[in-house]
Amino acid sequence: MLRSLLERHPDLVPEVEELAQAVVTDVDAEAIADEVEHAVLDLDLEDLNARAGRTSWGYIEPTEAAWELLGEALDPFLGDMKRHIELGFEPAAVGACQGIVLGLYRCRDKASDGVFGWAEDFPAETAGHAVATLARGGAAKHRRRWRLPRVFVDQVPDWADLIERAARR
Repeated sequence: MLRSLLERHPDLVPEVEELAQAVVTDVDAEAIADEVEHAVLDLDLEDLNARAGRTSWGYIEPTEAAWELLGEALDPFLGDMKRHIELGFEPAAVGACQGIVLGLYRCRDKASDGVFGWAEDFPAETAGHAVATLARGGAAKHRRRWRLPRVFVDQVPDWADLIERAARR
């Protein structure tokens, strides 16, 4: 429907493209942080028990199962960030990375008796991976390393060194 409208009114194409890019690049880091936090904290021991233990092909350690579950919960967020990198939408990619890091930072000391009890290093290691992916992706695709703003890094003081190291990887 939109395509046929634009075929009849080609003068609208630039404006529609601009609006589409604005929608795609409009990223709310706080909203992403909330979604990340809920995605990983909503996992519980029932999820872990369903994944860990004896299977028809062997045995899956609870730690391995916890990392898999948490990784799967974060995959959509990391995928969105990678798409923004590929498309060259730096503000959107940086905002997505900020949301991922902030959401994980909020989770770092929570629910140690749940899935995180089996993957205590997951929040920090995954945040470092997200920052390194942002930096490497910007360098590889766009000839310079994209970084999280210093003002944001100050919001996650316990991870400031981790973020700086990951950005240099």
